[in-house]
Amino acid sequence: MEWNNLNDLKQLEKIDEESNSGKVLILKHSTRCSISNTALNRLERAWKKEDGTKIKPYLLDLLNHRDVSNAIATRYNIEHQSPQILVIEKGKCIFTQTHSEIRLEEILQS
Repeated sequence: MEWNNLNDLKQLEKIDEESNSGKVLILKHSTRCSISNTALNRLERAWKKEDGTKIKPYLLDLLNHRDVSNAIATRYNIEHQSPQILVIEKGKCIFTQTHSEIRLEEILQS
């Protein structure tokens, strides 16, 4: 799985633009949390190369980029969680999961 790093507030505008032509996945990940590490590993194991044509994945290290995490919560009107995935389409969050709920098959079906 080839993650795009999300580490700058300006990237949220780019993500919104990209979401006009295809779905975008954001994973808010805490590098110090075992549940977050499990969710990340589960996603990476389930990911197939062709999934990259269905959804573009971004990874946010929220401990190093808390400002971006806070902006995501405000921009997409969601409560902050960690780990948390968001699926963005046409500039709106259309699907979110947290903690052990995170499943790639459900993300791809959103």
